[in-house]
Amino acid sequence: MKTFAELNFPGRLVAVEGLDGSGKSTQIYLLKRWLEAEGIKVYFSEWNSSELVKSATSKGKKRELLTPTTFSLIHATDFADRYERHLLPLLRAGYIVLCDRYVFTAFARDVTRGCPPDWVRGLYNFAAQPDLTFFFKADLEVSLNRILEGRPKLKFFEAGMDLRLSSDPYESFRIFQGRILAQYMAMSEEFNFVVTDANQNVETQQVAVRKLVKERLDLERFRRRSPLPLPPAMHRNNKIEDIEEDSAA
Repeated sequence: MKTFAELNFPGRLVAVEGLDGSGKSTQIYLLKRWLEAEGIKVYFSEWNSSELVKSATSKGKKRELLTPTTFSLIHATDFADRYERHLLPLLRAGYIVLCDRYVFTAFARDVTRGCPPDWVRGLYNFAAQPDLTFFFKADLEVSLNRILEGRPKLKFFEAGMDLRLSSDPYESFRIFQGRILAQYMAMSEEFNFVVTDANQNVETQQVAVRKLVKERLDLERFRRRSPLPLPPAMHRNNKIEDIEEDSAA
């Protein structure tokens, strides 16, 4: 896989990967807000968010109908749709594109669910490699506790219950996510992951993330030439009113 820089795209793609509960989504959200505040042209995309298949994926999960092969194919369709209609156009337009999960999620999860590695990679052979990939490595117990802080129980597929690893969802989570972690670590050198200690506090991690982004990407190249227009809600009686900032997820 060649990176977008090696393919001479004007834009650059930064991806984050990690186990469920690793805190990667918080880190990329904070990175996005910081880049926006710096006046950088930035676009964000997350896994399993294509309007083309989102409804079907949700129904399949709720009814627990997805087989490992179906799971793999529906996520590949989701990624291909976003890749062609959103990621590539913004990269050609010279944006920094941030992805909360990339093809490596499929490489890790689908193989853990029993799909042949070569077959899974073949589904995504059209995709270029990110210019920078952070892997947030958290202890399994840390990831589990973070998930349970936000909701009362684990989701069926999140815990790998479809694989019948254990009748206890918490033990199933540990086994399933542990196997996914092994897949990620096996890929880390092949795809040049920047492995980050996700057990650290949020602020410490974000400082390291921003530092590396500044070192690896020439941010001045992606700075907007004119400020973003103010949202309509900010104009009232020809005056600019304050809008409360959204809190971090």
